[in-house]
Amino acid sequence: MTSILYRGGVPSTTDTLLEQEPAPSGEGDLIVSVVIPCLNEEENIEACVTQALGALEASGLAGEVLVADNNSTDRSAELAAAAGARVVHVPERGYGAAYLGGFAAARGKHIVMGDADLTYDFNEVPNFVSRLEDGADMVMGNRMNNIAPGAMPWLHQYIGNPLLSGFLNLLFKTGVRDAHCGMRAVRRSALPQLDLRTPGMEFASEMVIRAAKENLVIEQFDIQYSPRGGESKLSTFRDGWRHLRFLLAHSPTYLFLIPGLTMLVIGALIMLTVLTGIDVLGRHWNVHTMIGGSLLTVVGVQIVCLGLTAHAFGTYYMNEKDPWFDRMRDRFRLEHGLVVGAIIMLVGIVFGIVVVLRWAGDDFGALNAASPALAAATLIIVGIQIFFSSFLISVIGLRRHQVTGAR
Repeated sequence: MTSILYRGGVPSTTDTLLEQEPAPSGEGDLIVSVVIPCLNEEENIEACVTQALGALEASGLAGEVLVADNNSTDRSAELAAAAGARVVHVPERGYGAAYLGGFAAARGKHIVMGDADLTYDFNEVPNFVSRLEDGADMVMGNRMNNIAPGAMPWLHQYIGNPLLSGFLNLLFKTGVRDAHCGMRAVRRSALPQLDLRTPGMEFASEMVIRAAKENLVIEQFDIQYSPRGGESKLSTFRDGWRHLRFLLAHSPTYLFLIPGLTMLVIGALIMLTVLTGIDVLGRHWNVHTMIGGSLLTVVGVQIVCLGLTAHAFGTYYMNEKDPWFDRMRDRFRLEHGLVVGAIIMLVGIVFGIVVVLRWAGDDFGALNAASPALAAATLIIVGIQIFFSSFLISVIGLRRHQVTGAR
């Protein structure tokens, strides 16, 4: 059996292997590596390996079956090796961690993925390979039209999976009907582009998102989904939340910019309504409404700044592709943000001076200018937010200068 170690824990798929079983002389002739992640699946692993090897032999595909043992405490690794699989040991627990280890050790031109729980039919391996050979970069199985009775809980089948797949498609326009299907295939040459990193269950979402952002060719076809053998390790709400969290974290526009801009616009309109004395719904709105508008404006600007910062971090440190952000960074520089922030601060200061002068004109008596004072304070705060957020985005962008030498 093979022992694989990595620098710094779970690697990206482009990290260097430090120790690996010597490659066979015919390594370059392998068409496909069937990679099966495994954590305590001694009830099923032997049948899965046997079926996968049988599919390769029946189709005449030169390939291997590789089991990424995720630090099992039962006889899974031993049984897999006895059945004819090449076993690699991945100490870091996690669905994604197991696949990252398996991908790093795979020798085939293509990689077909499938779980070690008998839910997927490995006789489909040739169908996945043929689509890759015809030009696809990634091929997804679609379980939703062929789910055997009892194979998938109704909560997953009718609510969880449709909602998560639909939300993923809304955010990233992938067109994939079953984004969390565990049987899929990918060209090994595409792995550096995907730059996969996630060690947990959200690895399934990461693959699809990264493929879409890299404009890879994704195909899909219907497959059978059968009842699993043994005990499921999936946690409905925990893993569902992890997928949702991952989707939002990789879409700063929907997580930050749209909510922030919405709050900013509403807050600014409320403040203008109070300052101009316009009656709305037959009422005259005063200082308490102004406070609410100010709060929405300040929070909205802060969320927008966080969103721009998240875009910058994703672009410079996570290799994200974002055409919108790329266009903005080509048009605007640090100095633009500093000037905008400074102007807004200056306007706020002028408003504040006017309020103080009016107060002085009343011999510093009762101040009846709460709304203008709030407007001045809001403008000063917003200006400060924009000024220093521009510096923060520029600091994050230093990585771009270091790596590419771009100006």
